[in-house]
Amino acid sequence: MASTAKIRVKLKGYDSVVVDKSARSIIETAISTGAKVAGPIPMPTRKRKIAVNRSPFIYKSSIEHFEINTHKRVIDIIDPTPKTIDALQHLQMPAGVGVEIQ
Repeated sequence: MASTAKIRVKLKGYDSVVVDKSARSIIETAISTGAKVAGPIPMPTRKRKIAVNRSPFIYKSSIEHFEINTHKRVIDIIDPTPKTIDALQHLQMPAGVGVEIQ
């Protein structure tokens, strides 16, 4: 049994549309260089809720609520060629998307 080479790309961002567009560009790049792709696999969205006082003195009981959603996607690139690795390293990602390659 020969082990197949695999690259795992993890994407994180606050805007799901931008994360999906960057995932699509990674997939198109990998397929055009001759690699197989599994994904994007949507991971659970992390919802962070924050409560902030509107005023520190008179209206102290009035609280404003905010929510920050962190969207995550995982893409597996199976049997990457050296051309695939080079293309992924030089790929331009939009601002607000964190990319981790393993």
